[in-house]
Amino acid sequence: MLLVVDNGSVYTKNLTDFLLNKNIPFEKQTPQSLDLNSLGNYDCFILSGRRKNEKKTNEINSKIVNYSLKNNVKLLGICYGAEILALTLGGTIRKSSSLQKGNEKIKILTDNPICSDSLDVFESHGFEISKLPDVFVSLGESNYCKYEIIQYKKKPIFGTQFHPEMTKDGNSLIEKFCSL
Repeated sequence: MLLVVDNGSVYTKNLTDFLLNKNIPFEKQTPQSLDLNSLGNYDCFILSGRRKNEKKTNEINSKIVNYSLKNNVKLLGICYGAEILALTLGGTIRKSSSLQKGNEKIKILTDNPICSDSLDVFESHGFEISKLPDVFVSLGESNYCKYEIIQYKKKPIFGTQFHPEMTKDGNSLIEKFCSL
């Protein structure tokens, strides 16, 4: 079962609507309502974006990242989800030079299981990963962001700086991730 962790993104409904349309079974919970002792009930996590920075939300998402890593459970971090993934494992983020909002093209840098060609995606973020932990590889970049798609080496743990739930190419990435 897939757990969607709803961190308050305005785009989470697009994600859950896509999952429903594809008949991908999931549960949705907020970090505040999630019982961390129930993580073993899930074989896949998606961490959504967020609207505001909250310490408790960050702590809970970091615990999910660590659980996923320790138990080799699939994880996809979207926007903030990618940032907290990098931060939890030793990376850094920074405020973007300008708000990134709108359509963008992603260039794929290396073979990977979730995307193969360039992607047309939707960006909506004011922060970005500035230093990637050594345990990650960059799978895709854009003209504005060096770490658009990241993967924990040899594990099914990914992050996207963009919002894949907002475009056809991004939906394909989510579907491939869920079918791993």
